[in-house]
Amino acid sequence: MTEPSARKRNAAATVYVTYAGTPDSRFDRRYYVEQHLPLVLKAWQRYGLQSVAAFFPALPQAGTIAICECEFRDEAAVEAAFNSPETPEVMADVANFTDIAPTRLRAMAL
Repeated sequence: MTEPSARKRNAAATVYVTYAGTPDSRFDRRYYVEQHLPLVLKAWQRYGLQSVAAFFPALPQAGTIAICECEFRDEAAVEAAFNSPETPEVMADVANFTDIAPTRLRAMAL
């Protein structure tokens, strides 16, 4: 039987990237979906990124204006991706679609 700590190490890991602002904040949804997310996938897939998805509020409102869900193979894949030589290019691209600083949150299934 696998120990709980070993299961957690090998469990899929999810990273949520959120952007907080107002309806007037600069955030180019089209660029984000058509350019940035494919760049993220291309850069980090080799390290274990399995999928990316973007979500936006149904109605204009202050608060969270965009969420990206990044599904990684496991926590080791997250670390490998974030520490990869491709990461500076991914982070530099943020300025092309927004002035908002992203917030990253890691989540793991229990």
